[in-house]
Amino acid sequence: MTATALLIAAGSASVAQEMTVTKAAELGGQIGAAETFTGTAYVAPVFGPDMHDVSAGHVTFLPGARSAWHTHPAGQKLVVTSGTGWTQERGQEKILIEAGDVVWCPPGVEHWHGATDTTAMSHYAIQANVDGSAVTWGDHVSDEDYHGE
Repeated sequence: MTATALLIAAGSASVAQEMTVTKAAELGGQIGAAETFTGTAYVAPVFGPDMHDVSAGHVTFLPGARSAWHTHPAGQKLVVTSGTGWTQERGQEKILIEAGDVVWCPPGVEHWHGATDTTAMSHYAIQANVDGSAVTWGDHVSDEDYHGE
């Protein structure tokens, strides 16, 4: 195929798709389910798994709120957007996370994340679906684990 033919083929492929903009007001959100969160967490979708099965949500935890223990089959990236929070891998020490921090949770590693007991925290949670699922939820984080007792 000649260079001109390649350029024409590439150009016509790009015409088949167009950019879309989803306004923040269209995203919605809801209070996180009591089965998967302790305290008040607001979960807002950012984008669904339409890009190689990767999805993202923006989660805001009020002071004292946290996720239940959980794992992700393809891992998860957390990008802290505001506030101060904690994250912990099962059996490890709790880690302080702050605005601007990026956390990598490897596939299958059980962990939780949320606000500290005195400050709110928000983050983007980015993960991929594997066999139709992006997360496996476990039990709630005990007050002893949350407070590090």
